[in-house]
Amino acid sequence: MNIQAAETFILEKLKNELPTNLYYHSFNHVIDVLNAAIQYAEMEKISENDTLLIKTAVLFHDSGFTIQSENHEELGCDIAKKFLPQFDYKESDIHIICGMIMATKIPQKPNNILEKIICDADLDYLGRDDFWEISHNLYKEVEVFGILTNEVDWNRLQLKFLSTHQYFTQSAKALRKNKKEAHTKKIRDIVEMYAS
Repeated sequence: MNIQAAETFILEKLKNELPTNLYYHSFNHVIDVLNAAIQYAEMEKISENDTLLIKTAVLFHDSGFTIQSENHEELGCDIAKKFLPQFDYKESDIHIICGMIMATKIPQKPNNILEKIICDADLDYLGRDDFWEISHNLYKEVEVFGILTNEVDWNRLQLKFLSTHQYFTQSAKALRKNKKEAHTKKIRDIVEMYAS
């Protein structure tokens, strides 16, 4: 498994091929998720080999956006299956990596600890101080795609999402749950003002 070469390849591909109007699903998002995943893998005492698989899955998890946003997880798996054998990844490794990529599809449904880690890393920002900045980038992105066109609908959607979202690992719960609940309360207060 030559992760250095795989990482160089996919980061270059993302830099060159991700659409510029992806304000959230950007190159920076991939790096952000990578850092969170490494932290959670360490906290969860994941083996070195499995940590490499997690890192690889993170690097490829949004690569499907280089093709289109719809079903980008499946497309990311296709890209992983196509290119990872060139970097000495075994078929069994690629199968695990694709399981992790598919687990990030909303609503998240992880089946094992590696999938739980990537899911928590992917939405790590929900319980961080930079939540407002990152969620604004996501709003700009959904606006570009015409999914939502105003902040009222956006805040309602955010409230629904935050209210149903859960972290899966003990590490993410310990690190992010309280702050996420504070963000949820703030958005709930905003949404309740619309009704009055």
